[in-house]
Amino acid sequence: MNIRTFILVVAALVASVSCKSQYELLLNSNDVDAKYDAAFAYFDQGKYSKASSLFESLSVLTNGTEKDDTVRYYWGLSNYKFKDYYTAETNFEKFIESYPRSPFTSDARFLRIDCLYRQTLRYELDQSPTYKAMTAISEYIIEFPDNSHMQECKDMLDNLNERLDKKAYEAAKLYYKMEDYLASRVAFRNVLKDDSDNIYREDILYYIAMSSYKYANLSVPSKQKERYLTFVDDYYNFVGEIPESRYRKELDAVYNKAQKALGKHGVETETSEMSERDFAKERRRVIREEKKSAKQEK
Repeated sequence: MNIRTFILVVAALVASVSCKSQYELLLNSNDVDAKYDAAFAYFDQGKYSKASSLFESLSVLTNGTEKDDTVRYYWGLSNYKFKDYYTAETNFEKFIESYPRSPFTSDARFLRIDCLYRQTLRYELDQSPTYKAMTAISEYIIEFPDNSHMQECKDMLDNLNERLDKKAYEAAKLYYKMEDYLASRVAFRNVLKDDSDNIYREDILYYIAMSSYKYANLSVPSKQKERYLTFVDDYYNFVGEIPESRYRKELDAVYNKAQKALGKHGVETETSEMSERDFAKERRRVIREEKKSAKQEK
């Protein structure tokens, strides 16, 4: 290599090093104190991705030292702040296992379940993450009944339970939309069998009654009487439980039609000839008025 080529190579190397940012130099450095201070500086500035990478790199250097629990906790917290909840949950879980008596452990336990909660999916999608989060939250409440996050935990559980309720309700409702009324009634009854406190209980009882009525109405004449009587049972079950329901007018009208079909006295009312769509429109109007009234009261 001649002197000119050597100079060019050296110049290229110097230029390469000078182009590296201070962050990159720190990331590759073994200077624990400098890297530690920089990681917290980035964290305080809200640069959580860079802070996370520095804390991750530091965890190798501080392993077994008095700084290790701080570094590992803030590694997870940086992931959390950066909204990388999967990595944050994994890091918090490992942290809790490694440092059960650390001053950071209490916060790490709650943040871990918050990460699990944030990873749950819409009701239409797979609910395995929902069940995992609910188990973790319930265990946390039992193990730490005096925790300062109790209301947040209860709100999480309520939200996740509502999501499962909606998934079960919508799955059964599909049969009704497909006009498979026998399967619809069975599906809705199974929803209540599995969870009698489903938040959609009123709607479910309505669809059970309507499914039995429509199934009877579409049946061959020889089967109609038995099936209309099933509807009558469903109707009485509904009005006995929720007499002031928004569905009451519609079910009363359908009940009168069933009574006529059974050869009994049916009472004509102003709603007798209204269609299901008309009743649904009327319910939406009432709901809007109730919401408007509630806002005005606030």
